[in-house]
Order: sequence, then C-alpha cells, then structure tokens
Amino acid sequence: MQILKGFGYLIEGAKLLMQPQLRVFVFLPLLVNVIMFTIGLGLLMSYVSGWMDGFVVWLPSWLSGITWFLWTLFFGLFAMAVFWGFNLLANFIAAPFNGLLAEKVEQHLTGLSVKPTTVGDLMATIPRAIGREISKLSYYLPRVVMLLIISFIPGLNVVVPWLWLLFGAWMMAIQYVDYPMDNNGVKFRHMKQALAQERLLHLGFGGGVSLLLMVPLVNFFVMPIAVAGATALYVSEHAGLDKIHH
Repeated sequence: MQILKGFGYLIEGAKLLMQPQLRVFVFLPLLVNVIMFTIGLGLLMSYVSGWMDGFVVWLPSWLSGITWFLWTLFFGLFAMAVFWGFNLLANFIAAPFNGLLAEKVEQHLTGLSVKPTTVGDLMATIPRAIGREISKLSYYLPRVVMLLIISFIPGLNVVVPWLWLLFGAWMMAIQYVDYPMDNNGVKFRHMKQALAQERLLHLGFGGGVSLLLMVPLVNFFVMPIAVAGATALYVSEHAGLDKIHH
C-alpha cells in the first residue's frame, strides 16, 4: 500500500541518521528545531489554553454537554496549527542546513563518499535555499487562507478538520521532498508535478511527518528524520528526474 510505503521512508530516515558519517550534519537542524519547538510549546501552554477557555464560555447552552469534546477538538487543531507553523518557520531558518543534510544522505545512499563541507560551501547555498523556501510559502499561504475562510462557512466548516489533515500531510511532503529535489536542480513546479503523480505515497510520508510533530519529545527530532527520509524517497522513487527536466 502506497500510504504505508510513504510512511516507511520516515523509518528509513531515522535509521540513516544513525550512520556515523551523517551524525555531524544532523546537529544544526536539530538545534534549530529544538529551539523553535520549545518556543511553540511555550506559546501553546501560555496562550492557547486561555483562548479556548474564553471561546467555550460563549458557546450556546445546548452545547454545554459536549464542551469537553469541543475543547479537546479545537485545542488539538490549535496545537496542530502551532506546531505546523513553527515547523515551517524552523525549516525556513534551517533550510541551508537541511539542504546540506539531504546532500550528504544522498551521497551515502548512492555509494559516494560523504565529503566534508566548508563554511564557504554552506554560505553559498543560503540565497538559493531562502529563495526556495519563499516559493514554498507562496504555495502554502493562499491555501491556508482559503481553509480559514471555509472554516467560517456554516455547513462547509464540518469538513475543515479533515481538509487540514490532508493539506498538512501534503504540505509536509512538499516541504521535505523538495530538499533533495532542489539539490538536484529540479524546479519547484516540476517537483509538485512529480509528487502529484504518486499522491498517496507522498501523503503517507507527509502524514507520518504531521503525526510525529504531535508526539512530545519526538517532534524535536522530526526535521532531520524527515529530511533523511525524504532523500531516501527521492533516491528510490525520483532519481533521474533532474535529467528529464534539463
């Protein structure tokens, strides 16, 4: 089943990070992720709980019997939004390091020696990495706004939680598979087309990332695991795509 196969690449990513020659390239993405998720968790605990209590107070009396359910549902959605948002921000900051990690994982998987990287090499990748992250944001944000609008439309808003789950999985697939794609010169629009051709596979991968983001402590390690897993997915499923589009 393609969904399970996609999730399996995350497991492979975790195993890859155990390789001694790759561990050194994990530290900086991991550090950025820990800092950003600590901030996100602090925000969630400090503000969201209070916002939800205020929201529940204004619910009609006939909904009082399921207040606990609504509180849990909306808190979960808020938590998901916070963690996704801070994950995107962390990826924006760590993009050059994630691209470097993807490059080293690909070298390992293809049998090449994992070459050392100088500070100059890393600095040279920063403009390209930031430009690619801006392309991702320009893709995500209009769709986020559309989902927010739908959430206020009676009748349609009942499907919003499921749309968020699907969109979150798709968003995470694009976010991470793009690192090896970008390293190999695949344009952003061609990358999206390639993912769409095997949608269930990539939804399985992205859904796994979204799920792990909700697991305390594990979410600190999601970024490097997802980068390594996405690179394994690229090597197995998309190798040669760069040649097709050149």
